[in-house]
Amino acid sequence: MRGGALIRVRRGVYATSSACGEVVTAAAHGGVLGCESAARHLGIWVLDEPALHVWMHHDRHQYPHEDCDCVTHWDAATSGSAFEQPGVPLVLRQIYGCRGAEAFFVALESARRLGLIDAVGLRRLGDRLGPEGRDLIAFSRADADSGLESLVRMRIRRYGWRVRTQVSVVGTGRVDLLIDDWLIIETDGRANHEESSLRHRDLVRDATAAGWGHATLRFD
Repeated sequence: MRGGALIRVRRGVYATSSACGEVVTAAAHGGVLGCESAARHLGIWVLDEPALHVWMHHDRHQYPHEDCDCVTHWDAATSGSAFEQPGVPLVLRQIYGCRGAEAFFVALESARRLGLIDAVGLRRLGDRLGPEGRDLIAFSRADADSGLESLVRMRIRRYGWRVRTQVSVVGTGRVDLLIDDWLIIETDGRANHEESSLRHRDLVRDATAAGWGHATLRFD
């Protein structure tokens, strides 16, 4: 500790000085990252959520610490280790219960794309959710390019329109979403399309699509 390689988190708990700050804060709280904080740590796309979510085993204790604004998740599971990380199905279940259906769906599709949950995990997840959650699992795909694409597709579905994902359109190429075979939705993300050359390419692509009878809407 004198050399700065280790820091004291709380009594009996130490971390390397290079450890992730959120992981250290969760340990100071008495648990590990949970819900959207755990998902973000795994590289799963999540909606904007500044609060730190901490998973606490029910047989553990919560500790006071400086500037605590943690959202605590208690779970019935016991563990031999206070620092056992929650599995992806549990993380997704926590997101569903805490943050709602939309946050759950975008995280679910991201986890599927990253290969972090398989068919067995999806089935176990569905067993712990209600009808709406199981419906979202059945609707989910493993090829969504972004959380924004997942969010738009979920919202469009509510209107009863037929939505196809990652479709190859004649004369245009692959598009994010195609609604009722005529409306193209591109969920570009501003960071990927701000350059003038990319913007020009998008305009040419949209004009080509219009020539084939398709309208294009872009969202970032």
